[in-house]
Amino acid sequence: MEDAFWKTKTLEDLSQQEWESLCDGCGLCCLNKLEDYDTGEVAFTSVACRLLDGTSCQCKDYPNRQATVPECIQLTPAQVDEIPWLPPTCGYRLVRDGHDLYWWHPLLSGDPETVHQAGISARGRTISEEEVDVEDFEDYLIDWPLHVGETPGAR
Repeated sequence: MEDAFWKTKTLEDLSQQEWESLCDGCGLCCLNKLEDYDTGEVAFTSVACRLLDGTSCQCKDYPNRQATVPECIQLTPAQVDEIPWLPPTCGYRLVRDGHDLYWWHPLLSGDPETVHQAGISARGRTISEEEVDVEDFEDYLIDWPLHVGETPGAR
């Protein structure tokens, strides 16, 4: 049996379809983050991008997201190296670091629901940025995106 593409290719060598399929659909990258001006430390909030569907953890307008949300990051292989806040379960980060994907990743499970069933995603844990004043984002600080996957089924 042939090895899976994520075990044999670098991020730079992936086709567009392979690249897109590495996203597990957790929605964690769509959470607003706050950066400490002095230290550069990044903290997650449970405040989600206005385009994140909190139930499916999918973008409501993925093809046009940057027109609606100009600060939306178009992830590239180079950015995977530069962005320190990608969660430890992120498929792009795992492949970059030479690790295999987790059992619940849709490429292994064959089911996009397993990321949610495993408690890895943002499903049901967010509030839309349209409902929170930006000055109040600090009231929504969370640390679970940096710990998901440490314990099977962790929430």
